[in-house]
Amino acid sequence: MTKLKLKAGSRPPWVGLAAAVWVQISAGNGSNFPLYSSALKSVLGFNQQQLTFLGVANDIGESVGLLPGIACNRFPPWTVLLVGVFACFLGYGVIWLAVTQTIHGLPYWALWIALVVGSNSNAWFSTAVLVTNMRNFPLSRGTVSGILKGYSGISAAVYTVLYSSLLERSASKLLLFLTLGIPVICLAMMYFIRPCTPPSGEDSSVHVHFVFTQVASVLLAIYLIIITVIYDIVSLSDVFSYLLLAIVFIFLLAPLGIPVKMTITRANADTLTPLASSTENLAEEEGGPTHSDPLLSPSSSASNLGSFFESEYASDVETLLAVGEGAVKKKKRPRRGEDFKLHEAFIKADFWLLWVVYFLGVGSGVTVTNNLAQIGIAFGVDNATILLSLFSFCNFIGRLGSGALSEHFSRTRSIPRTLWMACTLVVMVLAFVMYALAFSGTLYISTALLGVCFGFQYSLMVPTASELFGLKHFGIIYNFMLIGNPVGALLFSGLLAGSVYDAEAAKQGSSTCLGPECFRLTFFVLAGICCIGSILGLFLTIRIRPVYQMLYASGSFRLPQGSGH
Repeated sequence: MTKLKLKAGSRPPWVGLAAAVWVQISAGNGSNFPLYSSALKSVLGFNQQQLTFLGVANDIGESVGLLPGIACNRFPPWTVLLVGVFACFLGYGVIWLAVTQTIHGLPYWALWIALVVGSNSNAWFSTAVLVTNMRNFPLSRGTVSGILKGYSGISAAVYTVLYSSLLERSASKLLLFLTLGIPVICLAMMYFIRPCTPPSGEDSSVHVHFVFTQVASVLLAIYLIIITVIYDIVSLSDVFSYLLLAIVFIFLLAPLGIPVKMTITRANADTLTPLASSTENLAEEEGGPTHSDPLLSPSSSASNLGSFFESEYASDVETLLAVGEGAVKKKKRPRRGEDFKLHEAFIKADFWLLWVVYFLGVGSGVTVTNNLAQIGIAFGVDNATILLSLFSFCNFIGRLGSGALSEHFSRTRSIPRTLWMACTLVVMVLAFVMYALAFSGTLYISTALLGVCFGFQYSLMVPTASELFGLKHFGIIYNFMLIGNPVGALLFSGLLAGSVYDAEAAKQGSSTCLGPECFRLTFFVLAGICCIGSILGLFLTIRIRPVYQMLYASGSFRLPQGSGH
């Protein structure tokens, strides 16, 4: 395993977090499928089930990240990002060639594979920045996960604004941007995503900086939903459209203000050093002692962080040799809260309970995202951009809010994050029943509720997995959890929703289905699935409560002694 050199200093972790925001927006490129799916269907002549299975390919690419998970423990982050750049360019490049009919007669299976490759760039981008930043801020995992997953969730709204303004609602221009624009952005950010020495857990400014980042992201989300509505109802000049778009980029640059502020503050502090120097000289002239003891001893958390990073990339060869010589006893199996390898986590019931709860929640939610354009048409909404932006905004609120909410209750009351997963699954039951009954005016309410709950499910799994099974092999464990996304998409979206939709469309004698019957059976089945998920989530919460009482007994995260941290 390659030993990575840590970047020292208090500013690099925040520079990396600011750069990660742009990479996470790029990692949301899979959310664009509803924007160009209609072009795939019309230009290439696909039916709804064929289109749905392309949506499954999109989900498989987004979520199958075992290779990135392994790579992030063996190679520096920039190499992981570079693989994502090539995947994005190749995959979306082929889709663009097909939609623009630059290449004719491309077989369906080739498009399916191309979409898997293109959307798989998300797994490489997201794994590189998420693993790196959670290791850079190990005492604030829930907050960091919420921020990064929040930006990934709101990326759909960013792309919708780009699609409505700069790209002139052209599917071919959108695909060209995914082919060329996203790789350029990630190449520009690559240098700044690096392992760093974490900031001290006792530093009060850390909390202030996180709050600033969260506020900036919320303001961006509100601004995006407002201008999306403006684009939909008002015809704007090019100059005004570009001005509104420029403000979006300013909001995305906001997290960079933290390291800039730290630089300015440090420069101002440096101007006071001559005064300190003269004081030391005065003490020497008066014959006072020149030796000074530190006022504060290193904190336990700082010591934990140091040992964590020292052991993170260390080889186990020395330990194995010592075992063979009888110098040390063979290691016991890790306990929950310590560092697990993937095969060690496999035999834990909590691992599979978390996977199933995540699979049921996200799998049912992704069924709606894959079919959002068709759901809108079935309910009489011709333009899906507002629905997509609403879902994206609420998804962002769920991701960001779940991080802050679960972090607060974990620290103050040792409540497992899975409790909130169970609660949001109950709300998802309500949302799917409202979809199925199709009462007047409930389409947007259901979409908003589902967006928030989907964000909770997606974001809470990340810190939960790291707390139960450690950060050392977090990359591969996290990406194995994500497999629940494409499995759910295949079963619930590809097989269930696609089949029901085509059957109802056949009854109407058309390839396009109209009316709530198109998805009614699907929504009732998904409501039942979420009900099962909520029961399992509560059961998991009861099982892992002692782990959270151990980790958060002191009111802040405590690295287990036996974890190698």
